[in-house]
Amino acid sequence: MTQVKISADRFGPWALVTGASSGIGREFARQLAANGLHVVLAARRTDTLAELGAEIESRYGVRHLAVTVDLSEASGPDRLAEATSSLDVGLLVSNAGDLTPGEFLSLDLRHSIDSLQLNAYSHLVLARVFGRRLADRGRGGVVLVGAAGAEHGIPWLAAHAAAKAYTNTLGRGLHAEFAARGVTVTVLAPGPTRTELQSRRSLPDSVGMTAADCVSQALRALEAGRGMVIPGVVARVMNRLPASLTRRIAGRTMAAAAAQESAR
Repeated sequence: MTQVKISADRFGPWALVTGASSGIGREFARQLAANGLHVVLAARRTDTLAELGAEIESRYGVRHLAVTVDLSEASGPDRLAEATSSLDVGLLVSNAGDLTPGEFLSLDLRHSIDSLQLNAYSHLVLARVFGRRLADRGRGGVVLVGAAGAEHGIPWLAAHAAAKAYTNTLGRGLHAEFAARGVTVTVLAPGPTRTELQSRRSLPDSVGMTAADCVSQALRALEAGRGMVIPGVVARVMNRLPASLTRRIAGRTMAAAAAQESAR
């Protein structure tokens, strides 16, 4: 993998990465640190954040701040804003998210509400809070992590896909608005990506691109000022297929994963 260079002057000195404890978020933290940015690491797992913080400080000579926060709680974004109030944050990577395949009517309603909070509402609030701070600076960036094909709807993952579709749409709209303030907004809409989450949710872990390649493409798009990036050939091809076909394909995958989750 070739290291993607982004402008530390535009997007530094600090970057904030939510969902930093694993997968795409962890890789964002590593690649941003490799660009010389100090990194705020936000997630629910304190011990994992401490390990990652020590790693990037030792390897890249940058500083880090670990913030333990649950963004599925309504107070999460405000707590994160308060924890970073003294830092000059030039880049927000709003990546925190989770999914649990299952039949909508069988899942607890609270689960679907929490999914909406985590996968949509938290992105909205963080984009607003940090967007204002970036606009006052007159430069910076926001990466919102949505999902490829979410607008098509995904059976056995309906609430999650709906929340991700909101994030996709929010980011595309903000791309134009924030550009007038000198701030770049890029939506990262990944398809299947080989991460801990994919394995943990009984999804095929041999399918998809690596987190490193996914993040490299996202940073390349951010540096170029693009409004959206769908990394990976498979995801881009799927995104161009008729919605009815992608729903059928994705639905079969999620139904199988839901059955395995139920059996466990």
